[in-house]
Amino acid sequence: MEFSDIIGQREMAERLKALADEGRLPHALMLCGPDGAGKMALAIALATYILNGNVNGNGNVNGNGNLYKVRGIEHPDLHFTFPTIKLKKWNSEYKPISDDFIEQWKEMVTGTGTDVDPYFSLADWMTAMKAEKQQALITVGEAEELIKRLYMKSNQGGWKISIIWLPERMNLECANTMLKLIEEPPSQTLFIMVSREPEKLLETIRSRVQRFDVKPIAYDDMLQALKERRGLSDEDAERVARLAGGNWLAALEELNAGNENRLFFDYFVTLMRKAYMRDVKDLKRWAESVSSQGREEQRRMLVYFMRMVREAFMYNFHNKELIYMTDEEENFCKNFARFVNENNVLGFQELFQTAIRDIGQNANGRIVFFDITMKTAVLIHSS
Repeated sequence: MEFSDIIGQREMAERLKALADEGRLPHALMLCGPDGAGKMALAIALATYILNGNVNGNGNVNGNGNLYKVRGIEHPDLHFTFPTIKLKKWNSEYKPISDDFIEQWKEMVTGTGTDVDPYFSLADWMTAMKAEKQQALITVGEAEELIKRLYMKSNQGGWKISIIWLPERMNLECANTMLKLIEEPPSQTLFIMVSREPEKLLETIRSRVQRFDVKPIAYDDMLQALKERRGLSDEDAERVARLAGGNWLAALEELNAGNENRLFFDYFVTLMRKAYMRDVKDLKRWAESVSSQGREEQRRMLVYFMRMVREAFMYNFHNKELIYMTDEEENFCKNFARFVNENNVLGFQELFQTAIRDIGQNANGRIVFFDITMKTAVLIHSS
């Protein structure tokens, strides 16, 4: 994975390369930003750049002819840490580590070939692990395993790199252990954290890493990638790029006729229609149906609901430049938008945001979603 393989993000790529070229790499850095922006692509590209010998300054390994050349994600000094689930076959005391799922990880990141495709979501990873309703976490077992590996001598005599995907998924015990490792890192070790919700990390960890904020992919870069990598016509590429809003994953979902958002759209429409009619019996059925889904899917659905409320509210301004919806969503909002106004739009957002937090804290799904139905019935009649 080279920097040239990344969709857009040229400014950030040059900034990271300069740190390596000038020997100014911090021992720990964190790439933050929204889904689909290319954070993991930047992380792997930086690791590739360093492990292929492009580092000057202290710990110089630049030009080392014996250095193993990185091709995909295979390198003995490149370590990946990511959220995992606990399988039923393990006893209650076992703490899962990333290596338990390394084959699934490699398959997701590289497919059946050797080329890296680092554009994926937590939902993709949950599917790859065949997770059901579990929450994916990084356990202290992984932190302890990482300590063992990083304190061993580098296999190739140069840098050791630890890429930690979604560090906010570390449980408290793991986070405290990782904090000690980051405070006293082994020599020539680089930690690259890839985070979408950095505010959920311990403040003590955030204060010890250098943060880089990755912006959504620029419209022109998205447009070019859709035409070159997906073979879209100018018209189709413009439509998808506009809907994607700088998110390559959203662009790919839009190209997939059976994407998850279509299911979420149906749930949203049903909720709003039944809430408007104050049909308590059907609303209860709706809550029971939604609560049977996995928690990660529930959270993604609630994020989708928040987006739809925002789009419905913006639709009232009759400005095409402010609206990012599919044709199906826009057709629904032609009649629905008038029910989202300045009196209830913040109430809707707060309702769904609170539900996301509660689901993340293992609250009873039936209670959470039935509460949503009742409050939605009140909000939709606010004027």
